[in-house]
Amino acid sequence: MELNQHDIAAHNEAHYAKHKKRLDFLCSEIEGERAILQKLIDFQIAIPSWALGTGGTRFGRFPSGGEPRNLEEKIADVGLLHALNASSGAISLHIPWDIPQNPTAIKALAAQHGLKFDAVNSNTFQDQANQKHSYKFGSLQHADKMVRQQAIDHNIEVIRHGEALDSKSITVWLSDGSCFPGQLNFRKAFQRTLGSLQEIYAKMPADWKMFIEYKAFEPNFYSMTVGDWGQSLLYAQKLGNQAFTLVDLGHHLPNANIEQIVALLMMEGKLAGFHFNDSKYGDDDLTVGSINPYQLFLIFNELVDGMDVRGMNHATDLGWMIDASHNVKDPLEDLLQSIEAIMQAYAKSLLVNRKALNQAQNENDVVRCQEILQTAYQTDVRALVAEARLRSGAAIDPLNLFRNSKIRAALIKERGAKTIATGL
Repeated sequence: MELNQHDIAAHNEAHYAKHKKRLDFLCSEIEGERAILQKLIDFQIAIPSWALGTGGTRFGRFPSGGEPRNLEEKIADVGLLHALNASSGAISLHIPWDIPQNPTAIKALAAQHGLKFDAVNSNTFQDQANQKHSYKFGSLQHADKMVRQQAIDHNIEVIRHGEALDSKSITVWLSDGSCFPGQLNFRKAFQRTLGSLQEIYAKMPADWKMFIEYKAFEPNFYSMTVGDWGQSLLYAQKLGNQAFTLVDLGHHLPNANIEQIVALLMMEGKLAGFHFNDSKYGDDDLTVGSINPYQLFLIFNELVDGMDVRGMNHATDLGWMIDASHNVKDPLEDLLQSIEAIMQAYAKSLLVNRKALNQAQNENDVVRCQEILQTAYQTDVRALVAEARLRSGAAIDPLNLFRNSKIRAALIKERGAKTIATGL
């Protein structure tokens, strides 16, 4: 279902007076609001095709109704999000969950919604129908060369699908690892994985990037073959200039200093980008900013500082994507909340007085350093983010408009009501 532009205009008219009052107050307190607004307008966050349906756990799934039934409907849903907030201008596909049968038609449909295709994602963490060899004991690391070759061929196929959609990157996440001591020879597993990645890397177009994602644990619990940023970086360095480390915020052990990881990867020119989510305990895949919004701000603080030092384009030189699962929320509402949290964290990081912070750091003025960061973090930037949307033709308050419209009811009527939950 497409959002009527008249609905957006009516919504904005009803909310404009209050918004303008907040914006004027905010702009009187900050400098360089025009440059900040333009950066917010340019910033886009990719939506993964798998995030548009109700998520679940190994215990069960509770569909909410109106979920997309095919790739075309997923594109329509991302188009709806983009119409609401003007910050969701790309979609990331997971193969083989979303194989485009007619790439030309799919590209045309995406273009109608103002969307591009972000990274394509391979899947060797589960067995597929009619698959000859099982990934029970790994894929790119597997001791059996035939299993490794099957996984290599799949990744190359994913690249070909991405080429047809004008994507420019592939994300490789491996569940490979071991659950018990002695199950795996760590050195051999690393070497086999590297050899497999090298074969995939050799098949990438010259203007593509490989994003190597890491995860501390799960589904293997004793070791992961790409278990942390150091291992991912090692693979990326050995592969070449087109390989980078992808950071998923939920893929770390508790209390990991993700902002420091980000800073060092940027320093080495090996940061690919992000899968945004939030967590309390592990890979919880919760709404971005719902648990630890200050950490999200601190990460963006390092990102902005590092990108500015390297002369990078904030909007295009790194990959930005949400990767979350929604078991108790409406997926579209959850995504709207996540995007808002990302935009606010980014906006706050743009307010940091970098000159003053650098001086305070050089003078070892620890208290002043903290005050500078917290002054930016505590600034209410919602009006600034809303103004960026308004100037892009989107809604001042996207979640409010979505919740008070009849969009979800229309989707349920068109696609079907919720079904009885079944175990996974």
